[in-house]
Amino acid sequence: MMISLHSMVPSMEQRKVFKRPPQGCRKIILSTNIAESAITIDDVVYVIDSGRMKEKSYDPYNNVSTLQSSWVSKASSRQREGRAGRCQPGICYHLFSKLRAASLPDFQVPEIRRMPIEDLCLQVKLIDPNCKIEDFLRKTLDPPVPETIHNAITVLQDIGALSLDEQLTELGEKLGCLPVHPLTSKMLFFAILMNCLDPALTLACASDYRDPFTLPVLPNEKKRATAAKFDFASLYGGHSDQLAVIAAFECWKNAKGRGQEAWFCSQYFISSSTMNMLHGMRKQLESELIRNGFIQEDVSCCNLNAHDPGIIRAVLVAGMYPMVGRFLPPRNGKRFHVETATGAKVRLHPHSLIFKLSFKKTDDCPLIVYDEITRGNGGMHIRNCTVVGPLPLLLLATEIVVAPPKDDNEEDDEGDDDDNNGSDDAGEDESDEDEMETDGKLGGNNYEKIMSSPDNSVTAVVDRWLYFGSTALDVAQIYCLRERLSAAVLFKVKHPREVLPPALEASMHAAACVLSYDGLSGISLPLESVDSLTSMIRATGINNSAPGRRMGPGQNSNDFLKSLISPNIQHTGPSHYHKARFTGFQRKSNGNELSSQDFIPPGKIPYQRPPMQGPNSVGYDSGTHESSNPRVIHLSGSVEMHPRSSGLTFRLNCILYTGKSSCLLPLLEWT
Repeated sequence: MMISLHSMVPSMEQRKVFKRPPQGCRKIILSTNIAESAITIDDVVYVIDSGRMKEKSYDPYNNVSTLQSSWVSKASSRQREGRAGRCQPGICYHLFSKLRAASLPDFQVPEIRRMPIEDLCLQVKLIDPNCKIEDFLRKTLDPPVPETIHNAITVLQDIGALSLDEQLTELGEKLGCLPVHPLTSKMLFFAILMNCLDPALTLACASDYRDPFTLPVLPNEKKRATAAKFDFASLYGGHSDQLAVIAAFECWKNAKGRGQEAWFCSQYFISSSTMNMLHGMRKQLESELIRNGFIQEDVSCCNLNAHDPGIIRAVLVAGMYPMVGRFLPPRNGKRFHVETATGAKVRLHPHSLIFKLSFKKTDDCPLIVYDEITRGNGGMHIRNCTVVGPLPLLLLATEIVVAPPKDDNEEDDEGDDDDNNGSDDAGEDESDEDEMETDGKLGGNNYEKIMSSPDNSVTAVVDRWLYFGSTALDVAQIYCLRERLSAAVLFKVKHPREVLPPALEASMHAAACVLSYDGLSGISLPLESVDSLTSMIRATGINNSAPGRRMGPGQNSNDFLKSLISPNIQHTGPSHYHKARFTGFQRKSNGNELSSQDFIPPGKIPYQRPPMQGPNSVGYDSGTHESSNPRVIHLSGSVEMHPRSSGLTFRLNCILYTGKSSCLLPLLEWT
């Protein structure tokens, strides 16, 4: 009788290790270091210690996580030895020499030296705002290497928690109030502004703990477990590992309310103990947000867009930026790679839900956000990621500059660097950086020439490596929304218990309307994938199911998931807005002009009648108005040239409809 034991094994399978085998049968347990401590199996007589373990660590020089096999410490070896003979005499066999045993480290490397330390650096500044972080951490018993500290400071500066001279900002002070990673805290702030808090709470807790999916032992059950994850992700549009976690928690919560928790967890390979832990962590995090005044006691007003796929993906970008990558089309029949901001080319892990994503070379190169890059024995890979459109990145990126559109000759001269490595990459990156500096310093006649007409074609360059084609007016309006978004975050940081001013409130509603459009063009759904609920919800009439009808074990599994999540869907698609055109993402490697991608610039949203309050509206509630008071905005932009100075003025106005009345709000004027 052979049994596997590791953290991903379902609880029912884990309990089998404690059962005694039948007479004449020997029980063999294949375990990771989960069996080193915390559990006692009373009938274990022999222990075979390989002396090896897989340990997650951090490589500060390449800024990647590592998961590689390494030798255990002497302390861990003694713990493994202690598994034998606890309840009866036993023997432990160590599969390494005495010389190796003597050279083992006494203890495991401290976590401060093998993990990223962004949250630790932020806490240091909260304790002593005037100190230098590196000087403070040098005094610890096991100081981290300087590169780890520098990488952490860079991340905190990118998200606005620290200034360039390492001074703590007001945003950083608020980010440090929450017991989560600073990036996660910023995601929660953005989710509150977008009224999409519930998914953000689930993601925050799952990233701090672990995802709730189990890994069955039998091959046919492994296929069912993978299909179940695809089913969950499809409820929010698919192409995402994180959205699968959000949908799984939502379905589990509703199944538990129906008394179907046990069947649900066994059918969809969900760990009930993990889900209950996430549920408790969510409550604690929610109470911390209430205690600090970021949200009200009634959190329902913060969840009006909690089921909007486009806004949820924008929340993911807010929490994972600057971990952004782009797909490179496959070459010579090989699987595609993902290029990161540093120019590194990594692969997707086979367990990722978008591992089999298909798109043509002529399509726009999709963008993804990911939690980390892990280097294992098989190379560097990304395991948890989400396909996103360009809109969230354009609004949330640290740097965005405007450059002239590239002509065909310039694009041909760039060449293709997909297969280049080493010094060639470094040289090309250097030249690109110089080019971006030139673009960023566009001024005088060049700038006026580019932005002289609203319909002029321009290139928006994000973080000096992502290129987007657009028009001068669209880019100007994006700049306006970026400024308003930063102002809203800063207002909430300074006055967490106060309501946003009307102009900022209208701007946040505008941003929510824009982000509700899911930019996934250029991606073809595989034929074997499940249907997307977001595109089928009206046609299937799920919301009109008979009262009292309960889906259960006798129903189709996909219909059962839809019945669990559909009653809570507030927004299923931005069908009541018109679409403008936005030229899609352009590959830096070869400069080819790719197919167009749908984009909704703020100035192109026409007036529509105020929508009825219900499942098909994008909601925004500042906290003082009743959620039953629907709102619709009309954004209009204009560009004027002064006859004397030849300067340009961009204006963004907003007409806010609140049921029976309307008002004109000037959002921003930029000269």
